[in-house]
Amino acid sequence: MSVTAIPRGSILGRQSVTRHRKIYLAAAASAVLLLMMIPVIPWIQLNGTDALFEAMKLKASAIKKLGSSYSVFTFLSFVQDSKQGVLGLWSFILLLVAAAAAVFHLWGLILFLARNRLAEKKGLLAMYSRLQGGMVFSFLLAAGTIGLVIFANSHYGLNGFAAGVPAYVTLAVSAVGYWASKGMEKQERIVCREHGFAEEFRRNWILFLFLVPCFLFFLINNYLPMVGVYFAFTQFNFKDSLFASPFVGFKNFEFLLHSEILHLTTNTILYNVVFIVLGNVLQIFFAILISQVLNKHLKKTAQTMIFMPYFVSYVILRVLVFNVFEYDVGLFNNFLTGIGRAKVDFYNTPAYWPWIITFFYLWKNIGYGMVVYLATITGISSEYYEAAQIDGANIYQQIRYITVPLLKPTFIILLLYALGGIMKGQFELFYQLVGNNGTLFSTTDIFDTYVYRITTTQPLSMGLGTAAGLFQSLFGFVVILLTNFLIKRKNPEYALF
Repeated sequence: MSVTAIPRGSILGRQSVTRHRKIYLAAAASAVLLLMMIPVIPWIQLNGTDALFEAMKLKASAIKKLGSSYSVFTFLSFVQDSKQGVLGLWSFILLLVAAAAAVFHLWGLILFLARNRLAEKKGLLAMYSRLQGGMVFSFLLAAGTIGLVIFANSHYGLNGFAAGVPAYVTLAVSAVGYWASKGMEKQERIVCREHGFAEEFRRNWILFLFLVPCFLFFLINNYLPMVGVYFAFTQFNFKDSLFASPFVGFKNFEFLLHSEILHLTTNTILYNVVFIVLGNVLQIFFAILISQVLNKHLKKTAQTMIFMPYFVSYVILRVLVFNVFEYDVGLFNNFLTGIGRAKVDFYNTPAYWPWIITFFYLWKNIGYGMVVYLATITGISSEYYEAAQIDGANIYQQIRYITVPLLKPTFIILLLYALGGIMKGQFELFYQLVGNNGTLFSTTDIFDTYVYRITTTQPLSMGLGTAAGLFQSLFGFVVILLTNFLIKRKNPEYALF
């Protein structure tokens, strides 16, 4: 089959040439915006530094560290050296916006270089969306920088700060580039026979309206509190509050690195690995056992008895454990003395507690996970088992070749959720069973208990606690991304995304 070339003078030919010219124009605009964010290019300049530094009440030693111009990537160093925490949060947000803009611009330019291959598959919509994302973030970056300058001048009552030419160039280029790329995207959607978000919203606006409560819930309870991450980069004090406390950069993280982070990471991960592996294995085991019980009343009774410990309060659990393992009047030591053996000082012997904590965690949580797996087993069609019985399969073969394989999707989903919190320990369990018994910390201290201690027992350490919490979240985020990637390569249908 021969392909007829489109004459350059025809209407389609002229549209094609114009379209390709605009693609180059969009890529060039994105490249210019990316170059504007090079750290050596000044976005913020200081004017009348003597009067400005006097208004900031800076010492001579601090003034020596300061320069006369900064980029959006280096302005936080000015905030840190000058100890002007009032500018910290705004500067920190600008840094994040700049990083996002750089990522989108690089992503869009990479897709631009691969545009011929993209055009053969899905068109150039992916490239346009990445370039537009970079232009939106660049526009916000420029507007935010100008806003920071206005705010700083108003706060100090001087015109000591000025937005550099790159900020205004970025503002103009990003606005024009976004408008131009939107027009090209519209043409591309016509070629690909796809409609954009505006058309989708017009067609299904009622469905989008139902999403508003959900959006507001997550915005208020999940996204707005993320501003508190800024605590990790400050030396928080109640006098200056979050928005004016001194910005200290990565000093809180340096403190963690030089303290017990390796020990805490090891403890937390090992405990969670044991909890995840043993927990899921035992939950599947008991779910299969319960599913094989034929007597209805016995089945309900067994299920209830296994599930009941889940409702036991951790405070009550602490009382139970104390009464069992206490040295003088504990049940276990009374039993040992009754048979002529020496007492065991559990609360001063760290080696016993990994076993004790693991046992009571499993005792308390097996029932809850068992119900999830039992629900999956109940949903398996009986036709599979009937066909297996006709083929002569016994009960163990049915479990091995039918039940266990069909539990695989549920197991993978629960595994991914559990791995996302692999650095999040069971705070209530560890704190209630161990408390502040420092003798046992070598084998029982995890990130959650450590964060609790440094934020409640040491003054003004909220920055350290937030830094530890941020490390936990980022660690779990990376783990779940890697795990999901590996699962997606082997079983794409089981992956979360």
